[in-house]
Amino acid sequence: MLIKVHPDCRVVVSAPEPIDNDAVLKAVKRRGRLIYQQLRDFCKALEYITPRQYISGESHYYLGRQYLLKVIEPEDTQQQVKLLRGKLEISVRKKDPETVRLLLAEWYKTRAKAVFHRRLDALLEQTLWASGRPPLRTLSMKTQWGSCSPQGRITLNPHLVKAPRQCIDYVILHELCHIAEHNHSERFYRLMNQVMPKWEGTKNKLDAMANLILGDTLPFLPINR
Repeated sequence: MLIKVHPDCRVVVSAPEPIDNDAVLKAVKRRGRLIYQQLRDFCKALEYITPRQYISGESHYYLGRQYLLKVIEPEDTQQQVKLLRGKLEISVRKKDPETVRLLLAEWYKTRAKAVFHRRLDALLEQTLWASGRPPLRTLSMKTQWGSCSPQGRITLNPHLVKAPRQCIDYVILHELCHIAEHNHSERFYRLMNQVMPKWEGTKNKLDAMANLILGDTLPFLPINR
């Protein structure tokens, strides 16, 4: 049985078919204190989030670092995104937030593919059970960083490229372990501990950033707090 508390404060329980509702409720109650703590932390984080406007001056994440967004309207240039001296510079024909959002999303997808493939190649040396290079694709998802199909195809969320490299490695290793053990069994966690000791801390760090990097939101500093 697997109990997950999502950053949007949903509590989701995955249980094998033979387990009835009463057993599920008992399991949730036994873990009530931990669930409450995670819900409290996520609710607190949500207090300091506001919708993005995709205008100059906002901060956006890439590989765990924050970059200042700068939107410009230069003459005679194509629409593009550049990472320059600590800034994400977006050239547009007209400063339209939707155009900026789409250009930035496409830039993230392109960067994500390159980063994910590079990290997968590096991490395969640690997962001796993976015979050959597994297929890898990117797909935007609201509540998942990654997944692994029964056939061994790995899918990663392009938003993950906004997180620190250690967090990216954690997700890739997590999915590589699923090639050997598709369920979250004891064997799965033994493999995780083998390839990434203290992975729980990295997972917690990534979960804490979820609301900032999965959706169109950004943190703001509260007044008088």
